Amino acid sequence: MDIIIKNSSSQPIYEQIYSQIKDMILNGSLTEGEMLPSIRGLAKDLRISVITTKRAYDELEREGFVHTVGGKGCFVAGTNRELIREENLKKIEAHIREIRRLARSCGLSEDELLEIFRILEVEE
Repeated sequence: MDIIIKNSSSQPIYEQIYSQIKDMILNGSLTEGEMLPSIRGLAKDLRISVITTKRAYDELEREGFVHTVGGKGCFVAGTNRELIREENLKKIEAHIREIRRLARSCGLSEDELLEIFRILEVEE
């Protein structure tokens, strides 16, 4: 599992770990029942505190993305398709807000934005 920590990011390290693992679960890179690296092992690999890694795993468990089996480790939980859809919708909405902000700063109209979207859709 490849997790990249960016020290220059304003996002705390535990959130970087949390969001990258969550994204891997949502996009199917990590599948139901798959074992995550141990908290200590991941902390060692990333050269960070065990406490930081534990906090990321605790957040993932609290939100239902993973579950812990005592003495065995942390595993990817069964995914709820509706939960995945909602997570992706939140991401789309955030991107659209950013696009709208940038469009306003450039003076683009809604019609011009839609035209850009149509052109990109045809290109793909």
